Amino acid sequence: MSKLFKNLVKVTPLVLGASVAAAGSAVAQTMTGTPQLKVDPVAQQQLDRIQRAQNSQQINTGVYQGSMSQVTSVNQLRDVSPTAWAYEALRSLVERYGCIVGYPDRTFRGDRATTRWEFAAGLNACLNVMERLIQDGVGVLREDIDKLKRLVQEFETELAALGARVDNLEQRVAFLENNQFSTTTKLRGEVIFSIADSWGGQASITNTNGTVTDGSNQDQTQAVFNNRVRLNFETSFTGKDLLRTRLQAGNFNTTFNQNGPTRTNMTRLAYDDGRDNDVTIDDLFYRAPIGTPFGNITVWVGANQLNLDDVFITANPFLADSGTGALSRGQRYNNIVFRGPSGVGAAVRFKIGDVFQVTGTYLADGGTNGASNPNPGSGLFNGSYSTGAQVGFSFIKFADINFVYVYSYQTAASMSSGLFGNVSSPLTERPFGNVGTTANRFGLQASAQVIPGVLNLAGWGGYADASATGVNNAIGDNNTGIWSWNLNLSVLDLFAEGAALSIGGGQVPRSDKEDGTSYMVEAQYKFPVTKNILITPGAYAIFNANNRNNDTIFVGVLRTTFRF
Repeated sequence: MSKLFKNLVKVTPLVLGASVAAAGSAVAQTMTGTPQLKVDPVAQQQLDRIQRAQNSQQINTGVYQGSMSQVTSVNQLRDVSPTAWAYEALRSLVERYGCIVGYPDRTFRGDRATTRWEFAAGLNACLNVMERLIQDGVGVLREDIDKLKRLVQEFETELAALGARVDNLEQRVAFLENNQFSTTTKLRGEVIFSIADSWGGQASITNTNGTVTDGSNQDQTQAVFNNRVRLNFETSFTGKDLLRTRLQAGNFNTTFNQNGPTRTNMTRLAYDDGRDNDVTIDDLFYRAPIGTPFGNITVWVGANQLNLDDVFITANPFLADSGTGALSRGQRYNNIVFRGPSGVGAAVRFKIGDVFQVTGTYLADGGTNGASNPNPGSGLFNGSYSTGAQVGFSFIKFADINFVYVYSYQTAASMSSGLFGNVSSPLTERPFGNVGTTANRFGLQASAQVIPGVLNLAGWGGYADASATGVNNAIGDNNTGIWSWNLNLSVLDLFAEGAALSIGGGQVPRSDKEDGTSYMVEAQYKFPVTKNILITPGAYAIFNANNRNNDTIFVGVLRTTFRF
């Protein structure tokens, strides 16, 4: 790749962000420049008739202020027959956009001549709603635009009486088609700016072969400025399913990981993704719900980066998200069960009401030697993979508890990523060296708002029984137990609505082959500057880093998250 082309790729997120801003401005200008509708003299008498009826509170069209309540479901309009040709059109317009109303007695009276005027006025209101949605960057489905076209033709006379001439309506429909990003796709973005520094020196390391690499008590780290950019293209074909395609770039390289000045992965940041600001495809998966008489089913199919924490419930609602949750990688969720081989595969969740859910998954590694590699020892079923299940209960509205079991197998070639995504020491992540390793993983997670809207408590415990295959099995060095636990609390809406003060800590994953035990503690305060900008100052400390008797390492962070 030429240097010029590489630089162009690196600035793509910035260019795309500027393009989105410019597109929003262009939509606003288009809205301002839309021709004003005029009422012809012939139709004025009919329009006055509608206005008089509205003033006497006989009707409410949704365009005017009146006495009738908004309808949220077409099923609430009792005299609308499911066999009528407009039923499906009404259903989608009412339930997706909330732009048609009925009489106070929750009837639409669609079999009466006067209701055609009502319906035409409601149709005009829906056009206004959809124009506003597009101006706000919210997509309108292609099928709804097509329905609008048909309804415009059916109610041509009534619309003309309202002053909304057909030619102007066609222009407005054309505006809907031409000025939204996509009729099926929404663009959502997240940008992180981060300033961080660490104190406490370099940690010594127990290598997988038993040797020790000495550390230092000299602080050799400098303050760093990192960024991560994510652009999510979220496509829905039915209004309930989701096809996510994510572009991602970041500049983390050796920031606070084992190859950097701290010499430990325990100091990694939660949003440590991306190298050299190269743009890559991150998430690529499809999710769809299936309704049944017995409960709701959700299906996932992933082609890239469909991870265990995407399909399982982490039960850590205020710290699990990498962009707005914990500052440290180890504090996001239970690393024993939610990190492992994953990326390509499928999952199914069966949920009964709001009380019980069970999820099953099979995910193969998506790396170079993973599901897309046809060579022996790779592929969808012969390479590294994770398979498991989760059973969860919600006893009250703000309390959840779940149990997870995962069986994983990692080939020797994929052990560089570690058993737990490289959040712990080398000896725990690769307890037998770079040889094929299996693990039976167990996790128990729980979260509860003990004071609803004020205080949330969450915690987890995890255990993995890891076994080696191949040469280590032959020499007897073939099994180890690994433990981890964590507790945290979040004080909600502290000093500002949407703010949260979170404090938590626990034991980092530790193999029983280690001589010491590492612990970490984190404190942070999330403050929403606006609904789209969140500032999070905080710090975390690693005690006995790398599961050795090392000096405590501190990391201070100021993270700013932009979402649009």
